[in-house]
Amino acid sequence: MRTLEVRRHASTKKGEGRGKGSHLSTEGVALARKIGAEIGPFGLVLTSPVPRALETAIAMGFAVNDQPEALGDLPPAVLEEVGHHERWAWQQPFVTFARLVRQGGPTTRMGERQRDVWVRALESVPAGGRVLIISHGRIIESGLVTCIPDGDFGAWGASFHHCEGVRMTFAGGRFQGVQLLRLSPQAV
Repeated sequence: MRTLEVRRHASTKKGEGRGKGSHLSTEGVALARKIGAEIGPFGLVLTSPVPRALETAIAMGFAVNDQPEALGDLPPAVLEEVGHHERWAWQQPFVTFARLVRQGGPTTRMGERQRDVWVRALESVPAGGRVLIISHGRIIESGLVTCIPDGDFGAWGASFHHCEGVRMTFAGGRFQGVQLLRLSPQAV
């Protein structure tokens, strides 16, 4: 059995300080450091190529092994389906993501790309190994509902906030043991 932990990047600078790639804010760095002190070790760490994902992993205290394009690829066609911040208003976002993934369109393909990267990463570590992936909202949710097609989506709550995500085990070619990683309001 292997373990995968996928987390959304930490919070970024706002306004004029945001810059290209949305670099982490001071608060984002502090939160990533706190979380990094509580998790790990990992045999493999992957991030999206977007700077805020790499910065999150480094602030957590982990060296990054690779930055697969798929972990940060949010095609325009997906944005047409899911929007930018619209998911925060959805009553049951994981139910909506699951419906979109079942439709066979752009969100389906994005979810399948996540599953492929996640499985390859897990297969590259030895039995008992652990993988950390830092990615982005919408990308993670589509991957999760693709990997767990029979999940209790209505009970999973809101889309992932900064540094939140999921931990799953992988055995026999299947994802299982889903544990949503939510932060307490005091942690943020």
